[in-house]
Parts: sequence; structure tokens; C-alpha cells
Amino acid sequence: MEFRSLYFIFWVFLFLSCSDMDEIQVPSNKILDNISIPGHFPEINFPAENAFSSERWFLGKKLFYDTRLSIDSTISCAGCHKQSKGFADDISLTPGVFGRAGVTNAPSLANVAYHPYYTREGGLPTLEMQVLVPISEHNEFGFNIVEIESILKDDIEYQELAMKAYGRALDPFVITRSIATFERSIISGKSKYDGYVNGKAIFSKEEELGKELFFSDKTNCIQCHAGFNFTNYEFKNNGLYETYSHPGRFRLTQKESDLALFKTPSLRNAGFTAPFMHDGSIATLENVVDHYNDGGKPHIHKSNLIKPLGLTAIEKRRWLLFYIPLTILNC
Repeated sequence: MEFRSLYFIFWVFLFLSCSDMDEIQVPSNKILDNISIPGHFPEINFPAENAFSSERWFLGKKLFYDTRLSIDSTISCAGCHKQSKGFADDISLTPGVFGRAGVTNAPSLANVAYHPYYTREGGLPTLEMQVLVPISEHNEFGFNIVEIESILKDDIEYQELAMKAYGRALDPFVITRSIATFERSIISGKSKYDGYVNGKAIFSKEEELGKELFFSDKTNCIQCHAGFNFTNYEFKNNGLYETYSHPGRFRLTQKESDLALFKTPSLRNAGFTAPFMHDGSIATLENVVDHYNDGGKPHIHKSNLIKPLGLTAIEKRRWLLFYIPLTILNC
């Protein structure tokens, strides 16, 4: 099967998925209360002060799609994290308010409930805190959450939802907590691969060979992309550039040893989340495979796991095929 045929399959997946005009459908209370967590996934640990409730979920969902969270009322959380793109974006650097240039590629929000920290630099320990970042970033929403409270204070529906969810008026506490609650419900764990793990799906011969290659010592993929979410959440340099315009984790720690290190992303739904890398500079999965097969560019902090692999064209095709069973868009 040619690479172009594989990408045709990915486009078929996209065509059959939900559009951005179709927000997440409201599930039954039974499913909602459990957030439909796959049996082979860990339980979600909600913060004590922000336990899950359907009222908080509904409020967070409404805010997630509200453009009034940005200073010019043009961008919502969903504007950068599109449901049809695996809650990521298909633009390398999504522009912010007033067309301001984006800084990093928008990562997928699928399974963020399980992340130990947030942002590419890993600077925030909770989703509640992370919500403030796009709001205050000059190149994203460029706003202030106190001003957002002022704008929404006369919205009767929001005030009623806030009282039901948190027993208080809509304020920064309620805004950040409810959005975080909604984001924790974005679970992706019903792909063909998950069915395979649970004995409910069978791989084709080529998919099986791709899986074996992915988990092999030859590629060493699982050294970084391990576990049910296909990431170890560590900070690595993968030899994307010799010189980086973005400082990576150094921006947070100011440690020279953290220069150009970025949090390892999950590989789930990779068929939906192109382009790839922290800056969206690699357009296709085929190019991603080529990058790692070539061993990347020299950099003082490049991981010693990144080295030429010497894969044949057939092996590269099989490696690419493994991403198809990992791709599903839960709606």
C-alpha cells in the first residue's frame, strides 16, 4: 500500500468524524457521571475542591465554546482545540486575537485528565491553572479573567449554571474549575488498538507487523511513547533543529540543561492531529517517520535515543500503518 493510500484512509476517518459545528453530544447521566472511562484506563483523580458533577460539566462545556473569553470575542478554547481534529488544530501555529502570530502548535486535549503537568514546558500542575494561560497570553486570548467575569456577570444563564454547579456567582474560580472539569471528560480510548488490547479486535497482518516494529528495540518508540496514553510525559529534545527559536522548558526553569526540551506528546489520534512537533513544522506522519529514521539534526541536548534507524521502505510503511489503529475521534 502506498503512503498516499494510507493518507486517503486518514481522510476517510476525518470525513466520518464529527465536525466542529457539532459540539460534544450530551450523554446520559449514567455515562456522564462515569465519563465513560475505558476499562484499561486508570480512574480520573478529580481535585478535592473540584469534584465532578454534571452541572460543572455543562457549565465548562458552554464556556469552552464561548468566544467572549478572548479580548476581541473572536476565539474560544474550541477555536484552537477543534473536536474534528482530535481536539488539536490543523494549523502549525494557530493565530490568536487580532491575528497575532501563534507561538506553539496547539496540542490535543484528549486524555489531558491524566497529564501530570501542562503546557509544552510543563510549568503548571493542574488543568485549573492551565486554563488561565491561553486567556492571559498576549498571542492567544490576550485578556484578563477578571474582565471576563465582568463581561459575563449579566448573563443570566451563566449565573444560574454557576449557582447550580458551585453555589456561587460566576467568577474566576468557577470559570477555571468548570472548564477544567469539561476538559477532563475528553477521553479517547476506544480505538481499534484499544479493542485489540481488550481482545475485541484483530489487527491485519500489516498492522501487526507495524505494532511489532513500534514496540521493538530497533525503533525504541516506547522509550518515550509508553503506556495507555503513549507518552511518558518527559521532556526531551528530538533533534528537530540545530538552533531553536522557542527555548522549550528553559522558558520556565531558566536552566541551560532545559534549553529546547519539550514535553513528549501522546500519539493517540495522530491521524487527526497533523501537523506535528511543538511548532507544527512537520506536515505529515510520513515526514515524522522520515525524521526519526534519519536520526534528526545535531543539538547539544538531543536525546541519545534519537539516532538513524536504517529502516527499509517496507518497514517505514508498516510503522506508519500502526497509527491507523490508534486513531479514533470519540464523539
